Amino acid sequence: MTYVFGALAGLAWGALAAFINMLISKKCMQKTNSYAMLGANAARMLVDLAALAAVFLLRNVLPFRFEAAIIGTAVAMSILTIVFAFRLSRPDR
Repeated sequence: MTYVFGALAGLAWGALAAFINMLISKKCMQKTNSYAMLGANAARMLVDLAALAAVFLLRNVLPFRFEAAIIGTAVAMSILTIVFAFRLSRPDR
């Protein structure tokens, strides 16, 4: 049962990281500077790294299985980043 709670917590944590990445991308798209895109890519990588590092560094404190949490975090970040990218690329109706 601790695997289920770990996976759910990881999915929620990864969803938060993906949402922050979407906000960074949205702000970058408002600018026409190519350096803004480079900065946004670096910022998104730092957010991903911070989300995964937080789970890793808290592995001894978490009340559930670390393996499930880290996998859930990575899965949520991967899938929701794609979903948010499609939403941002869709033309306004």
